[in-house]
Amino acid sequence: MSTALTQAPTAKRKPFGSRRPTLAEWMLIIAAGLALFSLVRIITGANGVTSTGQVSAALRLAVPIGLAGLGGLWAERAGVINIGLEGMMILGTWFGAWAGVQWGPWTGVVMGIVGGALGGLLHAIVTVSFGVNHIVSGVAINILAVGVTRYLSSFTFADMEGGTVKQSPAIDPIATITVPWLSEKMQELNGKHWFFVSDLAGFIGGVTTNLSLLTIVALALVPLTWWVLWRTAFGLRLRSCGENPTAAESLGVNVYKYKYIAVIISGGCAGLGGVFLAEVASSIYQEGQTGGRGYIGLAAMIFGNWMPGGLALGAGLFGYADSLNLRGGGENVHALLLLLTILLVLAVAWQLWRRKYVPAVITAAVAAGLFVWYLAVDEVPSQFVSAAPYVATLLVLALSAQRLRMPRSLGQAYRKGEGK
Repeated sequence: MSTALTQAPTAKRKPFGSRRPTLAEWMLIIAAGLALFSLVRIITGANGVTSTGQVSAALRLAVPIGLAGLGGLWAERAGVINIGLEGMMILGTWFGAWAGVQWGPWTGVVMGIVGGALGGLLHAIVTVSFGVNHIVSGVAINILAVGVTRYLSSFTFADMEGGTVKQSPAIDPIATITVPWLSEKMQELNGKHWFFVSDLAGFIGGVTTNLSLLTIVALALVPLTWWVLWRTAFGLRLRSCGENPTAAESLGVNVYKYKYIAVIISGGCAGLGGVFLAEVASSIYQEGQTGGRGYIGLAAMIFGNWMPGGLALGAGLFGYADSLNLRGGGENVHALLLLLTILLVLAVAWQLWRRKYVPAVITAAVAAGLFVWYLAVDEVPSQFVSAAPYVATLLVLALSAQRLRMPRSLGQAYRKGEGK
């Protein structure tokens, strides 16, 4: 009797778009995006879109957004919606400035983290222990933070020389570093305006020139968060609380404890973002200086699909859009209209390939409208430049909504003992 040797069929690799891109694919995507930036820069003559100064400003504006988003990631991976990131950032700005004025900037960093963590602790008590709706709790914390900081300023900053009820005296700056030789060479190469090479030099120069030490700390938190949450037993238990807390409790996980830890860390990250605004971005506390960045950080986290790498990419995008207010203004935004048109045309091709004809027609109409606008004007109005970060937020969330996958038990009420 003959025997036939059979082999188990090998699993086919999922097509691109239905799986997470590999590292090599991400590198190709980034390179293609930079090449597209370079092409638009050459066509429009807007050399500022990839200048060293533009990239440096974008990084400085992206850091507090990224820290707020990182705070949201910690809380929501444990199943707690954290709309209160804005209020926790406000607490971070005030406590950081209060301590920084008196005892130096690094003491201010520590106290800013503590201030944000206190907001996180309050949110955890209200949502985890008392089961209050997460959205209601977060909004209440945002409102409470504004009133508390104004009250505290009335008998602290108002009594200091150079301070008022709405702002603090100047804070000593945190040291910055510049990579010798590399920074100068990259700026020189960026000034030649060569295709791709000068644009790459602009990005490298932007992250190696006048880089605050607190920026380095913030950037390091992204891979550290990924390692803790996805490569440690602690992270596995914490994420299980956001996916299925009942099953996690049945396996011996103290769900309340991990939710508390996650939300307190969340507040600390948001508080650190607030400190960055007070000590690096401006060297002074001012009432209202968070400017809604807590909400944009939450949008960056959603854009990143609750993953640290995607969150960092989203924060960079929103920070870049925000930096257009500081450098280039209407000229650079005008150039980016052409970039956005090209991206939408590529989106149309992608939707047609996936046989999604109605979204393709709508996207094509928007692309045509943007192209007509680009041809009709030489510079966009200043009002649109100011609104660019928020427009970018809405567009990105609208285009990425179909691929999002939030933690399964996010925002759901949980009571101890359900898993027994």
